[in-house]
Amino acid sequence: MVGAPADLSARPALGPRRHREAVAATREAMTEVLGRWGRVTAAPEFDAVIAHARATYAEFVGVTAADVAIGHQVSPLVALIAAFLPPGAEVLVPDGEFISVTFPFAVQPELRVRQVPLADLADQITGDTSLVALAAVQSAGGQVADLDALELAAARHDADILLDLTQATGWLPVDASRFAYTVCGTYKWLLSPRGTAFLTVRGDRLEAILPAQANWYAGAQPWDSIYGLPLRLAPDARRFDVSPGWFSWVGTAASLDFLAGIGAEALHAHAIEVEAAFADAAGLAAVGRAIVSLDADEQTPRTPGPRRHHGKRARRPTAARLPCQQHDRGGGRRRRAATRARPALIRSRRAAGSPWWPRRARRGPRPRQWCPRGRWGRPGSGIPGLASASARSSYRRPLRVPGPR
Repeated sequence: MVGAPADLSARPALGPRRHREAVAATREAMTEVLGRWGRVTAAPEFDAVIAHARATYAEFVGVTAADVAIGHQVSPLVALIAAFLPPGAEVLVPDGEFISVTFPFAVQPELRVRQVPLADLADQITGDTSLVALAAVQSAGGQVADLDALELAAARHDADILLDLTQATGWLPVDASRFAYTVCGTYKWLLSPRGTAFLTVRGDRLEAILPAQANWYAGAQPWDSIYGLPLRLAPDARRFDVSPGWFSWVGTAASLDFLAGIGAEALHAHAIEVEAAFADAAGLAAVGRAIVSLDADEQTPRTPGPRRHHGKRARRPTAARLPCQQHDRGGGRRRRAATRARPALIRSRRAAGSPWWPRRARRGPRPRQWCPRGRWGRPGSGIPGLASASARSSYRRPLRVPGPR
């Protein structure tokens, strides 16, 4: 459920500096733990990090830590639900839904997957519908689902809801306790490294799903569940845990701590501010959501560049997707520059995927950097030519690096 925007005068200031702080906190946490791992630090210390990340996420989405399981990606968590729906069950999904939500159901030959427009989803729930699976915020266009209407319709027909929060949690407050299942990939609005994801299972649905991925980390006491029978799984949603990728969870815990310090309501209010500032600068109508999509027309230029992909010319895009993220500069230099530009040019460039602000004039000489033959790079880009003095000595000639345009 979307809450009322927070008092803007009371919330922390958000902007480029706060974004840099979030990135720095995550980077420093991962760098520090990698250094300790290089000194043969034992793995069990990571359990406290994962428990903390689980509890922080649970608070973020309005559930208890006992309702939260951890995973690596969204699609295996969705597949866990799909595998144990009864044969012949109908799964209702919106048109154009992200395939990590739909493919795990479509691959099951005994399930019936029905697509309907997102706006009609609540009205299309019937007595034959076992599960409604959708993203709270659509990845392709940013549309926000009417969760209140879906909840009422699903309850009326005794259907469950599986909600993907990947494009929502971090800017849109959602109460996950209202739904049977939710999944969330953390690498989007939760500013986390790839390789971490969450599943929430409502208490009355714990016994409906078999923990098919049962492993040592799903045990009641993980470090006592490594060898031998009998089966001894955790009594709560931890029974759905998979063995974690340690280092990614260190970064996720740091990012969640940073976002929790700001608060879900403040993040929501800021995202709406940024979207409104962009819409005003680009001559568009504000839509009140953090992802904006634009339709392309015949005046939209083709994707720039020569012939691509086996000699075929680049095609004109049909739409552009613009995320208004926390680090967007809002009223800064880019928005002021865009305000002076022609709105039609802004729209066409954005729809083509090109920068919508006028390029800055180049200042000073371009930097020189050693690079491999035939490759271009930027200082600090991590390419092999920047690794060490010994690596640089193997390259015969310096290449000029393109500076900012």
